Amino acid sequence: MTDQATIGKVPRIIAIANQKGGVGKTTTTINLATALAAVGKKTLVLDLDPQGNASTGLGIGHDQRSRNAYHVLMGDIESDAAVQTCDIPNLQVIPSGTDLAAAEIEIPELDRPQFCLREAIEDISGYDYVLIDCPPALGMLTINALVAADAVMVPLQCEFFALEGVSALVKTIDRVKKNFNAKLDIQGIVLTMFDKRNNLSDMVANDVRDFFGEKVYETVIPRNVRVSEAPSHGKPVLLYDHNCAGSKAYLHLASEVLKRENRSAA
Repeated sequence: MTDQATIGKVPRIIAIANQKGGVGKTTTTINLATALAAVGKKTLVLDLDPQGNASTGLGIGHDQRSRNAYHVLMGDIESDAAVQTCDIPNLQVIPSGTDLAAAEIEIPELDRPQFCLREAIEDISGYDYVLIDCPPALGMLTINALVAADAVMVPLQCEFFALEGVSALVKTIDRVKKNFNAKLDIQGIVLTMFDKRNNLSDMVANDVRDFFGEKVYETVIPRNVRVSEAPSHGKPVLLYDHNCAGSKAYLHLASEVLKRENRSAA
């Protein structure tokens, strides 16, 4: 899983979360992970969404998911045993499985249910970053991701009701920070599906920046056909078409993320 130079390295864990579906959460996870890997950061994607779209988007077939995030979460196997290698250097995946849907029911019956994921992945080392792709809900899977994470990134679609939808997530983050994970912070908010031809996109972007201030990344992810096409080919857009506007935006986003990470570590 790791080489000798990275053994023992404790990764920075970032949950990618928004309880609203269709906001570019999984797309952001796989393309940010690819961009980080491209600049030499050893990265692991933990697909915690029962839909498994991050796994599919990174080329992990269903026949490769017999050992998956469910088994890690429930303590059935060590995290190493579920790691899959994809075609991208420096990037590995713990895939999702359909079993994860049952975890929402099973986790509350366990001792310390909010800490299942944190305890299950505490042995993970040798990576610079672990990105957790959360399901589009504020259930036990997302709670577990927030408890295990150092920070959370929130993709926010440039559409009406964007701020209204994210308010519940911010309240959940605050509760998790207060009760279970004092170190948790919002790493940043990334505006997705931005359409420069649409005045509404500008209005939403301005409202979000007014509300969240410097938490909002300067980079915005444009609405882009190539970004939408890439998952059907089992590839991040950075591999599918590295020259398109979406690819360039995710590279800029990765640069911003790393700058923020360096400032917080200073």
